[in-house]
Amino acid sequence: MSKPVKNLIVDTYKKRFEGVSGAVLVDVRGVDSNTNNRFRADLGGKQIKVTVIKNSLAKKAFENTDMAAINELLDGSVAVVYPAEGDQTVVNVARELITWAKEIPSLEFKGALMEGMTFGADEIDALSKYPTREEAQAQVVQILLTPAQNLVGAALGPGRKVASLVKAVEEKLEKGEEIKAA
Repeated sequence: MSKPVKNLIVDTYKKRFEGVSGAVLVDVRGVDSNTNNRFRADLGGKQIKVTVIKNSLAKKAFENTDMAAINELLDGSVAVVYPAEGDQTVVNVARELITWAKEIPSLEFKGALMEGMTFGADEIDALSKYPTREEAQAQVVQILLTPAQNLVGAALGPGRKVASLVKAVEEKLEKGEEIKAA
């Protein structure tokens, strides 16, 4: 491959992965074309992109970017699976790939990158169980609200008890029953 062609590919990689800060690396060798097409179409419909790369050129393209840490994982045949614009995250990508790995036994994980942290091939399952950013934020909000909910419950508890006693007295009086002091 000539130097101008290599430079063109590096520039293409730079543009394609601009703004991408995480991805999961897989080896899709041995996957038949029909399955590969279904795989890519399903992921594409979920705002997840798949790009097969040439490692040496990708390493040059990833230098001095958020994807630089992934260079250590680039070995052999590699497809980069990453979230496109939208609500997808690397955790969602890992979840989808774990699902597909059950259907495609030859799908081999190489590793992943998420917010500067690299994950080995054996850690992809654990990564898929991480909460997404939205899920983590919801958990934090729930943790922050729990003491307030407990405080409100404690403050309203005695009032509810008094209200139920008043209601019972009111019902007895309406029925004409006598109320006795305990």
